[in-house]
Amino acid sequence: MKEKKLISPKIDYEIEYFENIHNLPINQILKGDCIEKLKEIPDNSIDLIFADPPYFMQTDGVLKRTDGTNFSGVEDEWDKFKNYEEYDYFCESWLKECKRVLTENGTIWVIGAFQNIYRIGYIMQNLDFWVLNDVIWSKPNAVPNFAGTRFQNAHETMLWCSKSKNSKFTFNYKTMKKLNKNKQEKSVWNIGICIGNERLKDEYGKKVHSTQKPEKLLTNIILSSSKINDVVLDPFFGTGTTGAIAKRYGRKFIGIERDPTYIDAAKKRIKNETLDINEFVTGELEIKPPKVEMKKLVEENFLNVGDEVFNKKKEKIGEVTEKGHIFDGEEELSIHKSSAKKLGKVNNNGWTYFYLKDGTPINELRYKWAELK
Repeated sequence: MKEKKLISPKIDYEIEYFENIHNLPINQILKGDCIEKLKEIPDNSIDLIFADPPYFMQTDGVLKRTDGTNFSGVEDEWDKFKNYEEYDYFCESWLKECKRVLTENGTIWVIGAFQNIYRIGYIMQNLDFWVLNDVIWSKPNAVPNFAGTRFQNAHETMLWCSKSKNSKFTFNYKTMKKLNKNKQEKSVWNIGICIGNERLKDEYGKKVHSTQKPEKLLTNIILSSSKINDVVLDPFFGTGTTGAIAKRYGRKFIGIERDPTYIDAAKKRIKNETLDINEFVTGELEIKPPKVEMKKLVEENFLNVGDEVFNKKKEKIGEVTEKGHIFDGEEELSIHKSSAKKLGKVNNNGWTYFYLKDGTPINELRYKWAELK
């Protein structure tokens, strides 16, 4: 996709800021069988896929809560298959189409549980998808094992795969780190199941979809592995969580769904979704800082020899030298070695450590320098 520059700090979601070279059905829900509808999508046209296929749960009989009431689990016809052979054929068919429509640098997320994820993983590797991570969705409020005959099933597994081993895939590391309170995001996500106001219900108070996924789950997926205006495909669209989150964060979506009830619910939900421009939408956290040496900043008067520098606790560390180093009263070191020395580390990023007397981070100076170039 060729992106065009935004012409306004606000995005009208109905305006496409990229050249739709494939004439894709952008921001639409295609009604019908997922495999047949996937065949209508051109090769190498989709940036990201999230797939929440039938799990083939194989549940029999009525599940009872501990109080004797019936538990409404997954009893839908779309989750029923004759046997593993039929299920495997189905999965291989839609996965082949998903691989075909992915761009060379695109990625796919497939979610499943113990009933199906190992079979899907086997098929995906046979199709030469390259597994980047298996991410565990850990559910702090998971449904209990009512019979008490097994461990409570409190997680699902997601396979994140690139189209090939050589794909130059998108991974927004800094975005995910900031969302995780400035700690590196792990492959275990603690996210509650979809409940409360987020759960879509019909006029009788019954949940519209038995396996609606929480918005936080799709937020992590879409923000971690796509960019603004990327096209996100969901071949099992359901009630439209993927579409809603895509719209919220400035991505385009294509959904495939055959159930008219789900489609109606998804359309209403997405229509009411809003877009708010922020650093997660624009991807500015992933922009690499300008390459400029401290010495250059001194030579071009963005810094002066003798300027005092401090840490964020406003403790004076030293003064700027003609070489763009820091003299701490004992020795003259680069900003990286100087900050590492103060912290007792072997290495440290000095750009994010030092501040000027007025509180300006020295990191800002290289961006100001770049603006004038």
